[in-house]
Amino acid sequence: MQHKIPIVESDPASRSMASAVESCVHCGFCLPTCPTYQELGEEMDSPRGRIYLMKEVLEGGLTAREAAPYIDRCLGCLGCVTACPSGVAYDELVTLYRARSENTRGRGLSSKMIRRIILTTLPSPRLFRIAMQISKLFTPFRKMIPGSFGAMLDLVPKHLPPAVKLPEFVAAEGRRRGRVALLAGCAQQVLAPEINLATLRVLSKNGIEVVVPVEQGCCGALAAHTGAGEIARQQASHNIKVFPDDVDAVITNAAGCGSGLKEYPLWLADREEHAQEFAARAIDISQYLSKIGLIRPPALARSMRVAYHDACHLSHGQGVRNEPREILAQIEGVEVVAIQDSDICCGSAGTYSIEQPGIARRMGQRKAQAIIEADAEIIAMGNIGCMTQVENHLRKLGSNIPVKHTIEILDAAYQS
Repeated sequence: MQHKIPIVESDPASRSMASAVESCVHCGFCLPTCPTYQELGEEMDSPRGRIYLMKEVLEGGLTAREAAPYIDRCLGCLGCVTACPSGVAYDELVTLYRARSENTRGRGLSSKMIRRIILTTLPSPRLFRIAMQISKLFTPFRKMIPGSFGAMLDLVPKHLPPAVKLPEFVAAEGRRRGRVALLAGCAQQVLAPEINLATLRVLSKNGIEVVVPVEQGCCGALAAHTGAGEIARQQASHNIKVFPDDVDAVITNAAGCGSGLKEYPLWLADREEHAQEFAARAIDISQYLSKIGLIRPPALARSMRVAYHDACHLSHGQGVRNEPREILAQIEGVEVVAIQDSDICCGSAGTYSIEQPGIARRMGQRKAQAIIEADAEIIAMGNIGCMTQVENHLRKLGSNIPVKHTIEILDAAYQS
């Protein structure tokens, strides 16, 4: 007899999963937008195939262990959500399903070790920095380390930036136009601390007062999207408590984090009354600047071709596509150039490049090649995971194109 994952009608998560499953009419509009279906050509590696598998597990027709290989290969890029004419909430379904099935799906020792390392170190900038420093000792032996452990080493930068302590408060320049709180992120603080500093300078330049809550923690997206639902809920509840209420918005500058904050009502549907209000205030930095009206920077000394890559959880997860391009276009001297298949995932997808290194590597190579073919002088994007993945594969192809966050380019323009 197959093990059935309990579906309780009174449970909000159960209702959400059932609604998503019932909404799918298996039309196939999702197929061209799904990177793994395009890569593997297997129906069960498509969104509608995975919906069928999850339905079977939830109803007891399959075990979670049998479905796991196909569900694990889902990037969670949400391209299918954008393409779906029926409004299937695949994003809600896969997140809730992974949390429900985690205890019954079965993991090997290696998978358990990697998951524990990720869930322990990545949410803590201090521990993540220590892990990066230790990992550097093993990079000379990379060729001897296969699989996911080797993939983890591929993401270790040659030079780790010095640690930066963010100020708790940054005053607005000139007339104050607003007051916001900044989500600092986890890995980003270690790998690219300049992004947060640039964000603070740009907001201040635009008349925005910024507070940076000292007690803030991980947004919870990493845990939620890898099946650690209870950890995600704890992290979400903590942030709701420590972020101030007297702000116009909670600013994010990492697509995955921003998308995670907007999922708080889903994760906390039965236990946190303020989740909806908090999620409604979460907004990406590019969207916020467009909303308040950007103070245009001075013209660049020379013209520059800038390519823009759509981070999945910014484009598909939050619907933010035009705003970053519009910000770049407002910098006089910048020409924004297109990348082929810009809205197709680069293969980073949180921990995907570690857990599915083969598929992620091929996707990263294609993305890097498309960027090179765009003949740009610089590549902009809005997510630290994408930046790490793209830069890694650009360098492997012999390209030195700088990889920058959109806000870093805007900040440099203000200082020119």
